[in-house]
Amino acid sequence: MSCTPANKQRKPVSIRRNVLYLSLPVLLSSLFQRLVSIVDVFLTGGLGASAIAATGLGQLLMVTTMTLFWGLSTGVTVAISHLWGAGRKEDAARTGYVACLVGLVMTVICSLAGSHWGGDIARLMGAEANVQELAAEYIRLVFLWMIWTTGLNLLSAIMHGTGDTRTPMEAIILVNILHVLIAWPLIYGKLGMPALGVKGAAIAINSSEFVGFAYLLIQALRKKYIVFSSPDFGLFDKIWKVGWPVALERVAQQSGQLFYSSFIIAYGTTAYAAHQIGLSIESLSFMPGAGMGIAAATLMGQSLGGRKIRRARISHNEALRLAVVLMTVMALIFFFFPHLLIGLFSSDPDVIEKGSMFLKLVAFAQVPLAISFVYAGSLRGTGDTFYVFIVTLLAMWGIRVAISWVASSWLHLSLYAVWGVFLIDWYFRGAAFAWRYHKRDLHGIVL
Repeated sequence: MSCTPANKQRKPVSIRRNVLYLSLPVLLSSLFQRLVSIVDVFLTGGLGASAIAATGLGQLLMVTTMTLFWGLSTGVTVAISHLWGAGRKEDAARTGYVACLVGLVMTVICSLAGSHWGGDIARLMGAEANVQELAAEYIRLVFLWMIWTTGLNLLSAIMHGTGDTRTPMEAIILVNILHVLIAWPLIYGKLGMPALGVKGAAIAINSSEFVGFAYLLIQALRKKYIVFSSPDFGLFDKIWKVGWPVALERVAQQSGQLFYSSFIIAYGTTAYAAHQIGLSIESLSFMPGAGMGIAAATLMGQSLGGRKIRRARISHNEALRLAVVLMTVMALIFFFFPHLLIGLFSSDPDVIEKGSMFLKLVAFAQVPLAISFVYAGSLRGTGDTFYVFIVTLLAMWGIRVAISWVASSWLHLSLYAVWGVFLIDWYFRGAAFAWRYHKRDLHGIVL
């Protein structure tokens, strides 16, 4: 009897350590994955605002397309975490293999469509002629070889479901090192390389992600996270059940982001360049929340698979606490040092002024972002992905897009007013996700 209180004290500490063990590699992986895009924006910054805008448009279109694969990846992570927690590791490996086959088919379709029509999107979004020309080549190349991007994403998701977040981190660090070594000489014609500009940035991404994908595939086969067998597409039901609402959620989020960006472009190339730099910097603050969110989803799935309800609750609370602390620190940095951060990417005074105001607004979104990431992650771990989709749809289209459209097109308010709308969006999401989570009965959940 005397050891019971000590056990209760040690359990949260053990779970906190487990949350950190899972989330820190994810945090670093997300950081380094995002750095690939940030480095492209940083390096092309020396070519002018048009190059920054073109690179940003290309990245936005790729992210929008990847929404389909994020749905698949989330379904894979949740399904495998439940199977892994229940001790059904062979079924988990077969599930991962089926997911890879489905992902391959999806990639071929998206790659052909994006490389052929992607350049037209820049024109439809209203980009200026010089931006359209630069964006078209960048988009064509990154879509032509997007199999390395989707492969990295899917294999990482499979490993996250097993609780192995370290191996994906190693792969993305390798990608970043190679990317920097290749991108700089190809963009500016250094070390005997041709000066390819924005095109060189795309080639660098393709080359480095190929190496990262190959590393993950070798590790997945070696550790038997996936096994070659006769495809059992019945296993895909679990992935589909969780994944399709996530795919729709990401489509709603990214398509809304496209419309939202079109409102920003209307304020001019300089405004959009500032917006893109601000997004690149802001994305760094997503890393703690995203890492804790994935950790929450994995631990929730594994705990529910093993019917450990108390552990699931404690894991969520620890992830939430850590995310709020870390993202509060990011908020303080964004609010007090925005000029220094924007100045790293551009020396244009107008870009720095606009981008600094963007980051100050972003500072006030950090805590609701942390809440949204972790609560949404825990809800996904329970399989409640349809609710997350509905909230995202309402927040993005009913709040951000609709209000921004009225503010920019009807009321002709300032750029800063349009930027400020995203604060309403994220506060709404944080409240809606938290409410749903506390209403869930974890005892009755079976995936």
